[in-house]
Amino acid sequence: MAKVNIISGFLGAGKTTLIKKLLDGAFEGEKVVLLENEYGEVGIDGGFMKETGVQITELNSGCICCTLVGDFTEALGQLIEQYHPDRILIEPSGVGKLSDIRRVVDDVAKHHEVELAGCATVADVGKCKMYARNFGEFFIDQIESAETIILSRTQNTTEAKIEQCVNLLREHNAKARIITTPWDELDSAKMLETIEHPTFLLTIDDLPEGDHDHHHDHDHEHHHDHDHEHEHEHDHHDHDHEHEHHHDHDHDHEHHHHHHEHGEGCSCGCGEHHHADEIFENIGIETPKKFDEATLRNAIAQLEEFDIYGDVLRAKGILPLTDGQWLHFDYVPDEVDIRHGGADYTGRLCVIGCNLKEDAIKELFGV
Repeated sequence: MAKVNIISGFLGAGKTTLIKKLLDGAFEGEKVVLLENEYGEVGIDGGFMKETGVQITELNSGCICCTLVGDFTEALGQLIEQYHPDRILIEPSGVGKLSDIRRVVDDVAKHHEVELAGCATVADVGKCKMYARNFGEFFIDQIESAETIILSRTQNTTEAKIEQCVNLLREHNAKARIITTPWDELDSAKMLETIEHPTFLLTIDDLPEGDHDHHHDHDHEHHHDHDHEHEHEHDHHDHDHEHEHHHDHDHDHEHHHHHHEHGEGCSCGCGEHHHADEIFENIGIETPKKFDEATLRNAIAQLEEFDIYGDVLRAKGILPLTDGQWLHFDYVPDEVDIRHGGADYTGRLCVIGCNLKEDAIKELFGV
C-alpha cells in the first residue's frame, strides 16, 4: 500500500523547499516518487529537484482541474504500476485547488493500492491576508482542504503577525494543525509526523464543493485590497495606472491582485467558479542565451515594477551565465532567492501573474 501525501500551497509559498526538507531524512528506507503539476509552459521545479535522486514526473499542461483529471489519474496509476513506491508525494500547481486533487486521489484509491496519508498546505505568513482577499477562490480552498497548515517564513516576521495569520486561517479551518515554528528548528521527521498524524481527517463530504462549469467571458474588475503597504489600482479596461509604493520593514506588502465582484457563492465572494486559466497568465521561455549575472539580477529585481510588467506573482528560472556558471532564481513579490546551481538542458524561465505585459518581460530579459 503506497502512502500519498499532497503538499499544496499558493504561488511561491515554499512547497518545493518543504519537499526538499522532507526528502532529506523523513523517508528513510522508503521508495519515494514525486508527481509535480506545474502551471506554465516550462517546468522549472524538476530542475531544482534533480539532485535528490527521487523519481520525478511532471505534468506541465495546466492546473489539475476538470481538463486534467484524466491525465493526472493516468499519471498516478502509471507511477504506481511502474515504480511500486512506498510513498508518493504530490506537489500541485500553486493555483490548483487542493479539493480537486484530493478527489482524484480518492478516486485512484478505488483501483490501486494507495491511501491518502495526510494533506498539508504551505502558507506564506506575510501574504495570507492579501491572498485570502484577492485570490480566495484558490487560496482558501487550499486552507479548507488540508489537515495540516505549515506557515513559511515565520522567522522573518513578528509574533503579532503570526497570530494575525493564524486567526485568519482559523476562520476557514478550525481543526487543522498549524505549524508556526521556523522550519530550520524542526527536523524533517517531525514535519512528517505532524502531517501524517493530524488531529482530524477530512473526507470527501468535508471538502469545498467543486463546480467545473467554467465560464470564460467574465468582466473582471481588478482592485487592490490593502491596509497600509502597497497601493496599486488598475482599471481592467482603460489601463490607467496610479501607484503609491509604501514599504515597511516586515516585507508585508500587498500588491495589486485579482478581486471579483459577482455576488455570493464561492469562497472568494464571487458567484462563479473559475479555472485558473481565467484568472492567471503564464509566460514560459526557453533560451540558450548567456546572461551577464549583474544584468540578470537587476532584471529580476525590476519585476517589482507592476505598471511596466504587470502583476508578477511568481517567476522562476535556471539560466546560463557568461562566466560558465548557471543562475537559479525563485521570485515572489518582496522575496527572491538567487543562487548558483547545476546546468540544465537549456536556459528556462517561467513568469506567472495577472495582466502580464509579455513583450516588456521578454525585453527585460532580452529574449
